[in-house]
Amino acid sequence: MSRLRVAVLASGNGSNLRALHGASMEEEARFSIALVIGNNSGSGALAYARDAGIPAVHMSGRTHPDPAELDEAMRATLVAHDTALVVTAGYMKKLGPRVREEFGGRIINIHPALLPRHGGQGMYGKAVHEAVLAAGDAVSGPTVHFVTEEYDTGAVIAQSEVPVLPDDTVDSLAERVLAAEHLLLPAVVQIIATRDPAAADR
Repeated sequence: MSRLRVAVLASGNGSNLRALHGASMEEEARFSIALVIGNNSGSGALAYARDAGIPAVHMSGRTHPDPAELDEAMRATLVAHDTALVVTAGYMKKLGPRVREEFGGRIINIHPALLPRHGGQGMYGKAVHEAVLAAGDAVSGPTVHFVTEEYDTGAVIAQSEVPVLPDDTVDSLAERVLAAEHLLLPAVVQIIATRDPAAADR
């Protein structure tokens, strides 16, 4: 069975990468993890990828001080690994114009809040959950959306609601939302892979 080749971009521990990779190992999966790119050479995401036998590349301002060169190097690396879908999962850097142009409409991101609320520059990690609690929201949850030039502004693909409990802390809410991310992201990628004609060529 043909499988859509997915590249995952991550900066931290890579828990969503782990969830995606686990889902890709299922018999009914229509996608595979073809490449992991990380901007943090010591990240858990890159370590996990290497341990799992997935091609893993560190690319950052340290490897390519010129942003334009980094952008082109990432584009070329993604193309060289025959990438059909790019997933940014806890990736803390904005993608350059060459990557966005090469993979326009084929880059998705997972955000730990119900966009359009609590998105934009600086809205990542604990800051998102702090904003949700400060706003008194009754629900939160992850959003999968297309990546565009501006943070968290691309069209929403799917969301999963998680209740905000009266005694929630930032950490307890973050844990509940992350568990929902680990279900939502693989499900969305599987749907995309099932519908994408590119999968038939791989």
